[in-house]
Amino acid sequence: MKISVITAVYNNRETIAQALDSALAQTHPDVELVVIDGGSTDGTRAVLQGYADRLAVLMSEPDRGIYDALNKGISCASGEVVGFLHSDDLFADVAVLSRVASAFADPLVDAAYGDLLYVRKDDPGQVVRTWRSAAFSAARLAHGWMPPHPTFYVRRTVYERLGGYDTSYRIAADYDCVLRLLGKGGVCAAYIPEVLVKMRVGGASNRSLRNILQKSREDYRALRVNDVGGLAALAWKNLSKLPQFFKRR
Repeated sequence: MKISVITAVYNNRETIAQALDSALAQTHPDVELVVIDGGSTDGTRAVLQGYADRLAVLMSEPDRGIYDALNKGISCASGEVVGFLHSDDLFADVAVLSRVASAFADPLVDAAYGDLLYVRKDDPGQVVRTWRSAAFSAARLAHGWMPPHPTFYVRRTVYERLGGYDTSYRIAADYDCVLRLLGKGGVCAAYIPEVLVKMRVGGASNRSLRNILQKSREDYRALRVNDVGGLAALAWKNLSKLPQFFKRR
């Protein structure tokens, strides 16, 4: 089973090599790396050129943001299964994609996800938050639950059938996509109860109060558009994050 791992990057020369090394170290025998650079000007492109012979796709051109870049990556991917590794993130260990492939060995499974660790930006070995997910259910989705997007893998045919990321969302297109696939789309998802990804803190959605409010507005819009829930689901979505700060793993 070929797994396509898409990395979108823009001006992130400090950590992009660590992300790609993490992907290249995976023991799964058939991994396709797709890198979409938004036309970086800080030296990122020079770093990427050092990996060019190990990448299936290396595209560097201006885009309309990360979700546009992810859509480009999906369109370039040839793997049966597609996932993402952001340029700040790392796989938790070398066998992550092997566990993902095992989940998709069941032909009824069209999506899979696992747990996520938030780690310090300057020290990925130090855990800040633990996002322990759970088995999917429609009831959980209606209460604001979602799987950790950096751990979310989907069969490529599902994206072809149900679409990728709606770029009219600036921050919450990932939430909209998950709701569309698992809600209206009825995609069968499997939970892998292990940490799959380490994500450095400092994402765009939490950088400022303005971004937090913008994300809440977009989350609410995604809930309504996908007929999953409303204000109560939004409230539960935000409150459910609190226990993550008290878990370490």
